[in-house]
Amino acid sequence: MALVVQKYGGSSVADAEGVKRVAQRIVATKKAGNDVVVVVSAMGDTTDELIDLAEQVSPLPPGRELDMLLTAGERISMALLAMAIATLGHEARSFTGSQAGVITDGSHGKARIIDVTPGRIRGALDEGAIAIVAGFQGVSQDSKDITTLGRGGSDTTAVALAAALEADVCEIYSDVDGVFTADPRIVPTARRIPAISYEEMLEMAACGAKILHLRCVEYARRYNIPIHVRSSFSQRPGTWISDSSEGSEMEQAIISGVAHDRSEAKVTVVGVPDKVGEAATIFSVLSDAGINLDMIVQNVSAAATGRTDISFTLPATDGQTALTALNKIKERIGFESLRYDDRIGKISLIGAGMRSHPGVTAKFFAAIAEAGVNIEMISTSEIRISIIVAQDDVEGAVNAAHRAFELDAEQVEAVVYGGTGR
Repeated sequence: MALVVQKYGGSSVADAEGVKRVAQRIVATKKAGNDVVVVVSAMGDTTDELIDLAEQVSPLPPGRELDMLLTAGERISMALLAMAIATLGHEARSFTGSQAGVITDGSHGKARIIDVTPGRIRGALDEGAIAIVAGFQGVSQDSKDITTLGRGGSDTTAVALAAALEADVCEIYSDVDGVFTADPRIVPTARRIPAISYEEMLEMAACGAKILHLRCVEYARRYNIPIHVRSSFSQRPGTWISDSSEGSEMEQAIISGVAHDRSEAKVTVVGVPDKVGEAATIFSVLSDAGINLDMIVQNVSAAATGRTDISFTLPATDGQTALTALNKIKERIGFESLRYDDRIGKISLIGAGMRSHPGVTAKFFAAIAEAGVNIEMISTSEIRISIIVAQDDVEGAVNAAHRAFELDAEQVEAVVYGGTGR
């Protein structure tokens, strides 16, 4: 008997028919002799609809109350799913994040998991029931208030529970058949990747691949939880994510895939005096504002003026916060101006195999040039090359890179069943 944790995204439980289909899959897993814990997201676009409703009522909803509102979506899903499973003749018990023992810090809207104490979940399993847990939520260790984990938080909930319960596998179900070499919405010929390492998946998630949340992969790597990414709309095998040392097949491919991200913006601090400590001041102010930066480029100082430009990318949602913070120190530093561009996109080429294969960088840049795309910024790691381009050039650049590294499938195999990718 195995202990299986399954997570179902919003597109999988978007309506009553979806809930009933998911219930049948869960019961089939139970009938196969497994203990089953299910983590479920809110139905369809429920979370977005609740956010819109909150914004209609208040321009700046209090974080505590917004979390209380948003967690209602998962509670609806878990209760309906438990009802559907009961109709199929099996007992299911639903639990909120706090009832399941998901303990977090007190940061509303983006809480981090501190501990998981799944006593009630184990009790339900010991009594032969299927446990259903509301994803995306927990309870603050200090204030005891309800918290949410931020976008993709249900993925993180599932892996955290799998680690706490010492599950054999964590299955993440969405509306695509696994992890692909590119987003099948813009590259229909993208190939499914049968197996990929935590390291490569971390890079893909960080670079915009929305099939898995970054924090979920980090958690899985820390606790060595194998993840199986599958579609709830088909019986196809999906993609296994695990430690690269466990299988040699993960070392064969030079390039795993091409990821893209349209959610970032670029800020350029123009005319920064080229003096010791100025860059540290700029980035300290941004850190104090709680802003995570991605790519950073500093130009060579102009000899005539002794000034330089510093550019960086950040989530577009943090753009106004960053500009406000930087304008407060404009006189202290003495920079000339700020430039802001939210019409950009990031393209990333990812693959552990590129470490030992020369010529990857040259081929990548040649493909981008042949597509007529101008590169604004470049960043690299051992297994990733990322570039910033104009937002309108993203699709062409992704397809060009995908073709250049012969990642296209011989026949179209990427099917998007639900339309949202989660």
